[in-house]
Amino acid sequence: MTTPSLPKQGKHLGLPAASALVVGSVIGTGVFGLPTALAAFGPISLVAFILVTIGAIALAIVFGWLTKRVPGSGGPYLYARDAFGEFAGFLNAWSYWLTAWAGNAAIVVALTGYVEVFINTDHNVLWSIVIAVACLWIPVLINVLGLRSMGGAQVVFTILKIVPLALIAIIGLFFLNPANFGPFNSSGTDGWTALAGAGAVALFAYLGIETASVAAGRVRNPDKNVPRATIYGTLACAVVYILGTLAVFGTVSNSDLRTSTAPFSDAADAIFSGTWAGQVIAVVAIVSGLGCLVGWTFIVGEMPHAAAKDGMFPRVFAREARGMPIVGILVSTIFATLLTILAYTSFEQVFTMVVLLTVFTAVVPYLFSAAAQIYWLLSRTRSTSWPHFARDMVVSVLALAFSFWALIGTGAEATFYGAIAFLLGVPLYVWLKVSNRRHGITTTTPWSTSVVVPDTPAALVTPSEPSPPLTEPATAGKGTQS
Repeated sequence: MTTPSLPKQGKHLGLPAASALVVGSVIGTGVFGLPTALAAFGPISLVAFILVTIGAIALAIVFGWLTKRVPGSGGPYLYARDAFGEFAGFLNAWSYWLTAWAGNAAIVVALTGYVEVFINTDHNVLWSIVIAVACLWIPVLINVLGLRSMGGAQVVFTILKIVPLALIAIIGLFFLNPANFGPFNSSGTDGWTALAGAGAVALFAYLGIETASVAAGRVRNPDKNVPRATIYGTLACAVVYILGTLAVFGTVSNSDLRTSTAPFSDAADAIFSGTWAGQVIAVVAIVSGLGCLVGWTFIVGEMPHAAAKDGMFPRVFAREARGMPIVGILVSTIFATLLTILAYTSFEQVFTMVVLLTVFTAVVPYLFSAAAQIYWLLSRTRSTSWPHFARDMVVSVLALAFSFWALIGTGAEATFYGAIAFLLGVPLYVWLKVSNRRHGITTTTPWSTSVVVPDTPAALVTPSEPSPPLTEPATAGKGTQS
């Protein structure tokens, strides 16, 4: 395996930019329709949101621990590879890559809808395609200019969308009308079923909390900044989501909210008594969508770039320009563009199916990451106290439970198509293995060199004090790396 290389001085993201990457990747256009999706369940969905938020924070903490243990860019790919071997690592990289570029197509379709509030209001298909394609490639241009350009743009976009949403969330609390909330459980089912349904919607609102760990090799002081950025970013998203949903629930009646296409705009109109506020929210949605695409356009190139350097993805994806994973960015955006065009022609059903399966493929890397942390905790390679072990295990199990809940919440159809897309990567893996062997390229699984301390029940892993790099044999003092 190649050792992850760190960016040159001045070519890395600081804590604000890394945090903005998390927030910008999580909060896109979906948040503006989230209250409508939850309105069918009623205020009980706020309870589900809080429960899901606890799981998301647990997963964010686990990603922070994993970054300290396995440094470098790649995130879930690295964690699965080092814990379970190269095949597991490849499957995570493949699954995540599918999620990222197909997800970008879904984001830009929603983004185009907000743009057409102001132009192309008759929704001419040809012009819709032009707008969507332009919105896909503007983030590519920002990324091609370099890491600093991407990081700076992410900070600006994040501020521009967080401030208005936070204002609606906070000011809206002073205009709450209890009559607007409706029945606590308006789903027509029992409480547990309603919690599960609302939780499934809320779960996917947090997709993207891992983006700082995926870009860890390009973050300044990643041991400190990646865990902080992941946790800070997740908490910021949680505050906006929960308070924002509460404000919308309390300012727009439940009956109106169920059929609303722009719930935050409706809430803004109710608070400020005018249609101008709703148009401002539409602008915020456009900014939010573009900011989200800037982050995901970088991530969609970074994941295959990290895998390609290890021979676990076609090596062309390892090429860089201005320190950016240019091939991955371009190839992935081309795929996203083709899928977007399909969405505006006669293949809407195909688009829906692809977006549906990405929900499944997005959760698989989370599950592997949480499982990797539990594996290292149970492998007992470093002494620690039982209280620390118990704390770390509880958090890791919560993260694993969060991942399984998300997987179940995808539904049978998404699971079916997602599993097919997931396993389509197997032929590519076979081709890569054959190609590597023909070129005399061998890969060594880093975890195979770690030494398990025998017969020491108290020897347990503590993420707060990471063990030596797993690529360095514990019994040798030569410092060689595989």
